[in-house]
Amino acid sequence: MDKHEDSGNDKEHKCCGVMEEAVAHSRAKREKRRQKPMPWIVLKLAIVITLGIIAYAFYVYIGRLCVPMIKRHKHMLGGRGMGVAFLVVFCVLGLMMLWSYMKVVLTSPGLAKQYVQPSPRPVFDNAVPTWWDSTRDLMGASYQYVPPQQTQMNGTQYDSNYSNADASASAPADGEVNAGMTDAIPAAAGAHVENAKGIVQAETNKVSSQALPMMFTRRPSQDPVLLPEYRYCYKEGFVKPPRAHHCRACGTCVLRYDHHCPWIGQCVGARNHRFFVIFIEWGLLFCLWTFSTTMAEVIRSGTRFSTVDPQIIVIIALSALFAFFTSALLGSHAILILRNLTTVESLSMQRMKEQEDRVLARLYAWHQFGAKRRQRKQWDQEWGEIGTEGNLWWLGSYRKNWESVMGHHVWEWFLPIGRSPQDGLTYPTNPRFDAEGRWRPRSEWPRELQ
Repeated sequence: MDKHEDSGNDKEHKCCGVMEEAVAHSRAKREKRRQKPMPWIVLKLAIVITLGIIAYAFYVYIGRLCVPMIKRHKHMLGGRGMGVAFLVVFCVLGLMMLWSYMKVVLTSPGLAKQYVQPSPRPVFDNAVPTWWDSTRDLMGASYQYVPPQQTQMNGTQYDSNYSNADASASAPADGEVNAGMTDAIPAAAGAHVENAKGIVQAETNKVSSQALPMMFTRRPSQDPVLLPEYRYCYKEGFVKPPRAHHCRACGTCVLRYDHHCPWIGQCVGARNHRFFVIFIEWGLLFCLWTFSTTMAEVIRSGTRFSTVDPQIIVIIALSALFAFFTSALLGSHAILILRNLTTVESLSMQRMKEQEDRVLARLYAWHQFGAKRRQRKQWDQEWGEIGTEGNLWWLGSYRKNWESVMGHHVWEWFLPIGRSPQDGLTYPTNPRFDAEGRWRPRSEWPRELQ
């Protein structure tokens, strides 16, 4: 009986082992496929689709709207003069959009491998795992409890942890591919979390019960993101230039990586970001003009809706969809450029703001808007504003930020000619940060900036 049981157990263990091995093998293959760059035909397929949509819009607008007006057909929106005017405006906007589209498609974003030589992985000095300091990223937020006796009216006395524990910043894991720079979000603390939660909760209850002022201070990440150790790409084996990022779809590191755009078949980076913005500017104008004029034709038809060309309806739907899409895209990129941030860099800013909201939500009731506003103001007095003074790449004004990407002349903001003002290799940094990329408190800023 025992022999049969042992035999059954052995078979069960072998079966489980085979299944686990198969699952592990499947995961490894899936991860290997995921790390491979997309095939060239897949990357460029959206370009063909985009050009097809544009060609269809030209056919319908010119052939089904402008030509009948020029020929003075009945039941059209206007006569020959209006038809010619519509045709000229449409062609100008369409050709400008096509010109800028081809410019952004044919302009490389800038590849790091063309400027950086392979190098061995830098060695971290006195590296300490990120989870070792229990006060670091506590509760998933970069905020630290400061006892009341350490708090002054005009500032906060920072403990020795601030200068010592963070000085030995952590190294990325060996398998981390996209290590370094502001697009890499540090992991939350892992050790001593339970004790830390209890301490913080107890201190929070104590503060609330005694009606004392808030004793938490903003504590930004102290990772030296400008050091080579934090800019090393394990995938390609070299130190990335500042603000570069490894794109998994393209399979390479892109200078000042913003995002991978399937509509242009490549990434938006240092060398083509300006042309991308110009493209969506003209694309928005093209869509708005197409939508408004074709919609006017439908409205003019009134009760004779059955006489409206169905293809006009299709163009109205497409132009409305892309007008909404391009307007949202243009607005978001305009804000990012004015702040001198890329899409991936803005995620770190957004994460810190969300952490701040969570901390305030734990320590104040939902209706205490004034107290939350005063606390944010106090943090800003100690550190500066997150999106501007707390931005490593902030150049001092919105105008300078805009010109660093779009150019110094107004015509460069709308015409897809020339080159990007950035080389993608070097960038000036905010003097409110130290030489290694750490955000310093206001008391340590240069005197003229305090």
